[in-house]
Amino acid sequence: MKVGIIGCGAIANIITTSIVQEENNIDIAYFFDKDIERAENLASLAGGVAVLDFDDMLNDVDLILECAAPVSVKEYAPKVLGHGIDMIVMSIGALMDFDFYHELESLAKDNGAKIHLPSGAIVGLDGIKAVAKFGLKEVSLVTRKSPKSLGKNIDTEEVLFEGKASDAVKEFPLNINVAATISIACQRDIDVKIIVDPKVDRNVHEITAKGDFGEFKTTTMNYPCAANPKTSMLAALSAIRLLKSFNETICVGM
Repeated sequence: MKVGIIGCGAIANIITTSIVQEENNIDIAYFFDKDIERAENLASLAGGVAVLDFDDMLNDVDLILECAAPVSVKEYAPKVLGHGIDMIVMSIGALMDFDFYHELESLAKDNGAKIHLPSGAIVGLDGIKAVAKFGLKEVSLVTRKSPKSLGKNIDTEEVLFEGKASDAVKEFPLNINVAATISIACQRDIDVKIIVDPKVDRNVHEITAKGDFGEFKTTTMNYPCAANPKTSMLAALSAIRLLKSFNETICVGM
């Protein structure tokens, strides 16, 4: 499988480093970033090619991995799917624009492509998907992050946001992809609370789901990525696992 990457920052570095260190059937061949130096540095690590023009990779890849930002999904995903190329989207918040979501869904169907959304920085997504249409009545997310990860300089706990996921991803487009992931998984605009807490040194996500099936609660306490405290290391690991799963004969979970 030949892969091209959009966005050559911290997440892309973790994914590329992991993939090239192991024997597998994954060839990360092309790298695109508006900062060409970052693309060149990552391409040299993988023995790949940094491209100045995004279109240069489209005729020679099986899959595009987006590791940039919601604006990049808006700019490049229609072109990728229009070429019939599968895509992994890390900046899932972009898909909370429901008109855009359905546009991409139609493009993928019409051109025989698939859109893959990794589980990212949370656990329990399989359970949420399983009960989404079977009596799920309530889903909520409470996220706690350090002031550093949110670009804040405060010494007391503060609720920064309380509302729907669709509004949260607009206000915090680089910090709360998990809200979008859960919403898309359960097909509803979930309730979200974002708290900045100087007492925590991890990104903490608490999910509560209630319904006819019963109730479950998960808590994920992720160490932030050293190179980018806005994101969690688990987000990169989930993309690595997804890439590797394409080569597996037996797959566990959904």
